[in-house]
Amino acid sequence: MLKIRITLFLLSTLLIFGCSRYQRLLKSDDYNEKYDAAIEYYEKGKYEKALPFLEELTPLYRGTEKAEKIYYYYCYANYKLDYLFEAGYHFKKFSTTFPSSKFVEETFFMSGYCKYRLSPLSSLDPTDTYAAIDELQSFINTYPQHQLLDSANLLIDKLRTKLEDKSFNNAKQYYQIYEYKAAIIALNNVLREFPDTKYAEEVAYLLVKSHYFLAYNSVKEKKLERFDDTIDAYRNFVDLYKQSKYIKSVEVYYNKAIEQKNKITKENL
Repeated sequence: MLKIRITLFLLSTLLIFGCSRYQRLLKSDDYNEKYDAAIEYYEKGKYEKALPFLEELTPLYRGTEKAEKIYYYYCYANYKLDYLFEAGYHFKKFSTTFPSSKFVEETFFMSGYCKYRLSPLSSLDPTDTYAAIDELQSFINTYPQHQLLDSANLLIDKLRTKLEDKSFNNAKQYYQIYEYKAAIIALNNVLREFPDTKYAEEVAYLLVKSHYFLAYNSVKEKKLERFDDTIDAYRNFVDLYKQSKYIKSVEVYYNKAIEQKNKITKENL
């Protein structure tokens, strides 16, 4: 029991001493001591304690031999604490502030990686996703032989998948709310922007249906041309996906389009 009390007393003393030392250093004008403390805290993984010192020391040591290390640690301290916007900004700034540093390529990549992590779900505004792609592509273009090239390409592929999902879901939503003309435009945009899309078969299927319903609900003067578009969309689908699970469904709309087209032709005689 006595040993436990002694241990607890020692731990409490160390904790109080550690806290009092940290608070004293925060108020201190001894920047050399602050530098040593910043490096110590950082290298022990105490990033939340290192960060205030690194932030304070960054402008004070500008132009000195310690400046690069301070700023490099400052970038990573932000990153380790998940301050991704700030980390991305400072990683990018590092590569321009210290262009001859051995860390310049790494920090350029990390700038893009922070933007990658800031990229939201595919259902949300894709602005940050586009920004991440641009940053990572800039890294690839600048360092085409770098060992992180494959990683950068993989991240871009994941970001493009988000954009692909968003593009398809938006197009499909137009179909679901009966905006068939907008759906046709959006579905064709999916194929144009993502020619290897995993949604290609479903897009082609929805194009058949969208063309049919657009034609069926059109004014008389536009019906014939739009049923022809339905037939073309069907033929395109069959050429590409003969074994599709949608084949029976598209045949129904094809036959309906033929029937409607023949009816209009007879009425015009």
